[in-house]
Amino acid sequence: MKKYLVFLLVAILMLSLVLVGCGSSDEIGKEGEGEGEEEVGEKDPPKTKQQITILTGSTGGTYFALGGAMANTWTDYLDNIQVTSQPSGASVENINRLNAGEVELGISMNNIADNAWNGVGAFDKKTQNFRTIGVVYPEVYQGVALKESGIVNLEDVKGKRVAVGPVGSGTVVLTEAVFAEAGLTFDDVKANSDGFGDAASKMQDGQLDAAFNVLSVPAAAIEEILTTREINIIEISDDLFAKLKAKHPFFSQYYIPAGTYGNTEDVKTINCQAALYCSPDLSEDMVYEITKVWAEHTAEVATAHNAAKWLADEIAGGNLQVILEGITTPLHKGAYKYYLEKGLDIPDEIKPID
Repeated sequence: MKKYLVFLLVAILMLSLVLVGCGSSDEIGKEGEGEGEEEVGEKDPPKTKQQITILTGSTGGTYFALGGAMANTWTDYLDNIQVTSQPSGASVENINRLNAGEVELGISMNNIADNAWNGVGAFDKKTQNFRTIGVVYPEVYQGVALKESGIVNLEDVKGKRVAVGPVGSGTVVLTEAVFAEAGLTFDDVKANSDGFGDAASKMQDGQLDAAFNVLSVPAAAIEEILTTREINIIEISDDLFAKLKAKHPFFSQYYIPAGTYGNTEDVKTINCQAALYCSPDLSEDMVYEITKVWAEHTAEVATAHNAAKWLADEIAGGNLQVILEGITTPLHKGAYKYYLEKGLDIPDEIKPID
């Protein structure tokens, strides 16, 4: 009987040990699951992108559409930057707002940037709180008129209803200069300050006779006029170009090819350069990356807007040097660093000053 009791006690003890062991295993499993969940929760949060803005131009112009495509490309390729495009009055406004520290990036005509730097033209004092990144595309000065208006040459606009360019834009500054060399002022026309998109709509409705703007070729807004109206391209004659060139060396003669807007022959006009400018407060590393993406992914921007095709084709052909063509104001250190790495010939007058 005693042996039986001893055997029973040993059996109970062994069963107790087995149950305790199973309980411990369950606890270990639960602890392991808890640790796994804790590790998942401790993963690094997604990086916050720095928000920066690029000022473009009026909604009917090239700057607006192209600037949006540029902003999307930077955002796609740069992990630390979110770029947002914003419409504006274009060149003059963009330089002024960069100078005031209100935005980080802006597109402007190169002659407007030079005027700002030297305190001439639309700028009553030197405006130098901005830096240069590089050329975006050739700017083509395009004046178009309703065929029924009888306007063919610049001298024909006298007394007509004419959109001369938005207030604060490079277009209005250039139009004023062109008019002056032709012996005209804005008082000689019924001047209108609409952006080219609105001006084109008014031309379609017969509310304007002519409009001037600085756009890529071909310009969608001009093509839109052609869907309902016949137009003439206003020619800048050789003599008028010579007068302009003598005072404004930034300009070159440009031929709008026959067939572009229904024109049977090439039409003479002028061009300068659209360029990208930035705040001097942006870091060297950030501007280096912005410059690199613009130079190396221009072809992708060109798929979204044809204005980038010119630069994309030049770069694809091995001619990155054109990205500095017509630049007369100092580069940002980040852009300078990138161009040095690429072996570009950088004129002394545009090397960084800080």
